[in-house]
Parts: sequence; C-alpha cells; structure tokens
Amino acid sequence: MAYAYGGIFVISLALLPLYFRFIYEKQKEPWLFALFACICVVNLGYLLISVSKTVAFALFANKIAYLGQALIPMCMFMLIARLCGFVCKKSLVVTLGALAFVIFAIVCTTGYLDWYYVNADLALQNGSAYLVKEYGVLHPCNLIYVLGYFVAMLSLIGISLRKHSGSSQKLASFMLIIVLGNIGMWTVEKLIRTPFEILSISYLMSEFAFFFIYLILQDYIHIKDIPPAPENTPIIVVNALTTQEKLQIILNSLPEGTTLSARQTDILEGILDHKSRKDIALSLCVSENTVKTHTGLLYKALGVSGREEIYAKFQS
Repeated sequence: MAYAYGGIFVISLALLPLYFRFIYEKQKEPWLFALFACICVVNLGYLLISVSKTVAFALFANKIAYLGQALIPMCMFMLIARLCGFVCKKSLVVTLGALAFVIFAIVCTTGYLDWYYVNADLALQNGSAYLVKEYGVLHPCNLIYVLGYFVAMLSLIGISLRKHSGSSQKLASFMLIIVLGNIGMWTVEKLIRTPFEILSISYLMSEFAFFFIYLILQDYIHIKDIPPAPENTPIIVVNALTTQEKLQIILNSLPEGTTLSARQTDILEGILDHKSRKDIALSLCVSENTVKTHTGLLYKALGVSGREEIYAKFQS
C-alpha cells in the first residue's frame, strides 16, 4: 500500500506545476489550486500513515490527511458554484471555512479526548501500516459534513441544468458525473472495510476531471450550440435584435475555419449586452485581467480593434 500511496502522492504533486503551466495564466482560479493543494496534503497523510512505526506518528499523519479532507468538499463546492455561474458572498466563504475548521478541530482532539476516536491501534498488512479505529460520539459529524456538501453540490448542478442550456448545460452534466463518482467511491469506502483508503483514488480522479474542465473552457468550441440562421432571413430592425440574435449574426459571419472558444463567446455576449469589463468579470467569476486577455483574442478572431467595430456590424 505504501507504494500505491507514494505513486498517488507523486501524481497529485505533479499536477500543481501543471496548474501553473496550463491554467494559471489564462484562468487564475484560486479554488482549483486550493483543491490541488488539499489533495496533495491528503495523499501525503495517507503515505505517512502507511510508513508509520508508532501509533502516535500514525495519528499525527491522520490529522494531516484530515486537514485536506476537511477543505476538499469546500473547494469542490466553490468550483462547482463558479462554473454554474453562481456568485458566492464572502460571508458564505467565511462560514464554510469556519465549518471546515470545526471539523478539523474535532479530529485534532484525538489523543487527548475520545470524541472522534475512542481508541486507535496500528496494524500491518503487506509491510504497510494502517490505523484500526474505534469511533467516538462525534465521528458522525464528519459524515453529516460530507453528506451536506454532496447535497449542496447536487442542488447547484440541478439548478444549472434547469435554468441554462447549450454548453453550460453540458458543463453542468460533466460536473454531475464528477459528484456522482465521488458519492459512489465514498459509499464504497464506507461499505467495504479495507485498509486501503479508496478516497485517495477518488480525489485524484476529481483532480484530473476539474483540470480537464478548465482546459476545455479555454479551447472548447460551442458555435454548434448556436442554431444556424435560416435561409432568406428577413431584414430585422437593429434595435429589435436580441443578444442571442446578434451573437448568431457574428458567429455566422466568421471566416471559414475561424472559431471562438467558450470563454470568448461568453465575453462577446457581455460586450453585446454593453457590459463593462468589470461586470463581465463578475458575471463569469473571473478576474478583469482574464477578461482583458480573452477580449484581445476575441478582437483578433473577429478582425476588429474594439467594441465600436463590433457594434458597427449592426448599424448597416
């Protein structure tokens, strides 16, 4: 098991520089980095437990693992909220952070109080150590904590699936698969008593899934989500055009072989709605610098130098 934990830890650690190489410059998503860091911490804890020689050291390593475990649900919830288009207030973030601290603090009573573990012993299997635990009265708090986050994540995804369409709906469906996969792995871990921490694999899979999501957000083409304009479309009064109709006109006018990414299309919609860069950044849950970067790429793809040239397309 120690070799397995070691391999998983190395892989999760390697994803941190990949985040800075492929995601940070364009997205700058702090919650994604936080998720990656927390998963590294969890897998480090599992690895240290597997090579422990004493119960005291194993319990210390277990606390390291729980430090990451307490924060992972929060990171995933914040990522899903942002990807579904929800803006979380700072008060909610502070509350969730405080709740994670409480859960971690309960675990930290191990060795001093019998609230979380009544007793813990070290056992060996195939040369690797693992903890044999007798749970205390407050152990169900962690169960409730995790289940609460699962319900919250599924609720956000459900709302997104009902209210949105097109690429946003596809994105929500992908996140639904991630959450259901985590629920499945978590359920298996609870039902099948095994010395190996199955959650280490689940966390790693989630890490790769979110990494992939943010990669495709940069390059995913969703022009197909815009229905093609019917032939012999009648002339419409400019002021009567909706944002989606304007967007369709621009997309249909793109040179052959030219495409827009999902992010560029979202920013174009904001420009067509006459939103400021700040308002676009708030609606997309990204920084203004990110909007500026994608706006420059958008202008290049459209062959324009600014907003006025985009608006001019509907004035002739």
